[in-house]
Amino acid sequence: MPGTTLIKLLSLMLAFLSLPLVVFAQEYPNKPVRLIIPWAAGGSTDSIGRILGQKLAEYTGQQWVVDNRGGATGTIGHAFAAKAAPDGYTLLLGTNSTFAIAPHLYKDLQYDSEKAFAPVTLVAISPQILSVHPSLPVKSAKELIALARAQPGKIPFSTAGVGATSHLATELLMNLAKIKMQHIPYKGGGPSANALISGETALSFVDVITALPQAKAGRLRPIATSTARRTPLMQDLPTIAESGLPGFESVTSFGMFAPAGVSREILARVNRESVRALGAADVREKLRAQGIDAVGSTPDELVAHQRQETAKWGKVIREQGIRFE
Repeated sequence: MPGTTLIKLLSLMLAFLSLPLVVFAQEYPNKPVRLIIPWAAGGSTDSIGRILGQKLAEYTGQQWVVDNRGGATGTIGHAFAAKAAPDGYTLLLGTNSTFAIAPHLYKDLQYDSEKAFAPVTLVAISPQILSVHPSLPVKSAKELIALARAQPGKIPFSTAGVGATSHLATELLMNLAKIKMQHIPYKGGGPSANALISGETALSFVDVITALPQAKAGRLRPIATSTARRTPLMQDLPTIAESGLPGFESVTSFGMFAPAGVSREILARVNRESVRALGAADVREKLRAQGIDAVGSTPDELVAHQRQETAKWGKVIREQGIRFE
């Protein structure tokens, strides 16, 4: 029948037109994928990127190349990735300091996190350890707060830079405890931790993987963890919320993004393989050994997390009057 023939013909045409998209999605990636890390080599983001990239290379059959683009508290690498071609061959592993905090601090950001990127997955979260130099006469967050109230504005704290999660965690601490301390910003988490260990500063929020060996060596004293729950690597260490500041929670979160405009098929493939990689036992174990919890989420869940973090830290920045000097 003519009608039946026409329907069959239209069906064949639609199938033919959709074939390139299907083939393209199946073939992706057919060359190395570049993963932008907006921080210098050696930090937590870099470590996560390399562990995840190795597993993704195994799953996709293509190399995943880590490209470190550090500077300006992660915003240089973030801006670089925003301008990349939306073909799925340049992706970004950002942190909440770049996708949630920086928009409140930089007036001339070269990107809009919500418009310039397509979300892929929430990759991981990491606690930070509130640590003090052994010379500071405090052994708990309560004692630190009492000392800071007795010496307003005098206790120096180091951070990875203005707007870094170590900075905002300390600002949140000061905001909730109604205390003032002296901010000494450094260019990255490594220099900030070294300043604390050497005694240049008195306290800092330090990554677990750094705090643990330095605490064992007696070079710093951990007094509390930033997360809502205790970290498995330092189970005896109380949370800040347990230590007299209910509601305190601060984590470094890591999200994968693609430049806006990338096809849905490629986004789906990257999300699927990334979530699969983050669920792999060896990946989870490698990250857990560094005090990092693998997540793996839907793109919508990453968007929800980004908006929640943006609202939270925007409030802290406004109330604390944080700005670049």
